[in-house]
Amino acid sequence: MSEIAGSKSNDGAGQMLWGFWYPALRSDQLQARRLRRAILLEVPLVLGRDKAGRPFALRDVCPHRAFPLSFGQFDGASVECAYHGWQFDPHTGQCRHIPSLTADSKLKCERIYAGSFPCEERDGYIWAFMTNPEGRSVPASVPTVPELPTFSAKYKIAHLWADLPCSVDHGVIGLMDPAHGPFVHQAWWWRSQRSIRDKAKQFEPIPNGFRMSPHAPSANSAPYKLLKLITGEPATTTIDFVLPNQRFEQIRAGKYWLSSRTTVTPVQRNLCRLDFVAAWNILPWFPIVSFIIHVLGPRFIRQDTEVIEKQGLGLQYDDRMMLVDDADRQARWYFDLKAAYLESQRSGEPLRHPITGPVTLRWRS
Repeated sequence: MSEIAGSKSNDGAGQMLWGFWYPALRSDQLQARRLRRAILLEVPLVLGRDKAGRPFALRDVCPHRAFPLSFGQFDGASVECAYHGWQFDPHTGQCRHIPSLTADSKLKCERIYAGSFPCEERDGYIWAFMTNPEGRSVPASVPTVPELPTFSAKYKIAHLWADLPCSVDHGVIGLMDPAHGPFVHQAWWWRSQRSIRDKAKQFEPIPNGFRMSPHAPSANSAPYKLLKLITGEPATTTIDFVLPNQRFEQIRAGKYWLSSRTTVTPVQRNLCRLDFVAAWNILPWFPIVSFIIHVLGPRFIRQDTEVIEKQGLGLQYDDRMMLVDDADRQARWYFDLKAAYLESQRSGEPLRHPITGPVTLRWRS
């Protein structure tokens, strides 16, 4: 029997999750000794690279007069506020120098800190670990920054991105919606409403998420048919969702593979950024996969963005949203996982996973 639930009934709906890595910028957006501003989870950040090329992320607010540090100077060693010249360590945020202090001043500038966030570079992105809005009390143990799985030494890689005018919840559940393809992404080379057929997929719990177990790719999708023609091998697809915002997909066909990750990162309450990265070793000398990603990929993203913009016209009336099994079960799991994570953070107890074992879902798409 189908179940129906409203999004408002899910604890944690609308909240942004702290204690995770989020992509702040693409690597090519951050040049040496140049300060760059970004916003994550409504926190203003100033990012840069030190003399060794290592990235850093500070809260873009000087603790003196709340002047944005991103308007200041960076010499590769210290971030200097443009208002009064206060200087800060780019990685720790510790104040190093206050020009206005006299020799007999008792103020210890080294006890003053701008907010700072752990920062790493991976897969062509600058990641920031968002501990809390102030950028203080960094935990002693920070989890490893997310990494795109790859399965050979040589491969191609590509990045796509777009702004999504919606909350993080609507962006994320759009990632895992299996039923909109024949309606939003209609095309002769992809799918049409006439190609809709029954689907049955098995899912299993994984840490902080769930997995669509390895399965044959959709038979009504032309790119997957082309992959089989190119490789001569039967292909399998595995799809993972992991909190707070990551969807991984791996397609394997013999020695050939394609691995992708999509993230929906909250910038503000009703604005997110979608980042897509894909790596592959499928016929690197023949640009078929590159064509699909660089030419067809932006079209898919544009179609999803247009749908989200139109959906916002309805969401402004604050109507109750219906999630219908089985096609919407992944969205329900997302809300349940989010609520379980928030409860775990509150209680200090391990996360109680809402999925207890393998589950088979059935829908038409």
